[in-house]
Amino acid sequence: MTIINPDSAGKERTQLSKGIVLAIRELAKQSDPGPESRDMAAFISLALSQISAGIDVSVLAWEKRGYWVKADKFRMEWLWASLYADKMKAALLADDWATVAMTMSQVAQKMGKIQVPAGHRLGRLWVGAWKKLTQ
Repeated sequence: MTIINPDSAGKERTQLSKGIVLAIRELAKQSDPGPESRDMAAFISLALSQISAGIDVSVLAWEKRGYWVKADKFRMEWLWASLYADKMKAALLADDWATVAMTMSQVAQKMGKIQVPAGHRLGRLWVGAWKKLTQ
């Protein structure tokens, strides 16, 4: 009997990616960085870290079957996630909003194909993210 995990790393990556796109949209609308802006940027950093952590879980099945090239290619496609997560976190902690904005635009370019409809039901995923980041 095969057991299928409905909460797979791929599904989580998709949800987090949509959340990041949504947070970038909302953050781009902000004129002055405030507490909510800090939450959004922190969410982007935390979500990218979580995506990066899930990459090895995703490629495990391919490696078991000997698809090493496919696994390595997938890892390389997502290598940027941890780099931008660290960059965003460092900029946030230093209160460097110019770097936050630049990193945010780089992440937006990487996630350009991800579409979040206007009537989404994701909510405000970033609420409390700053507190989580600084703990």
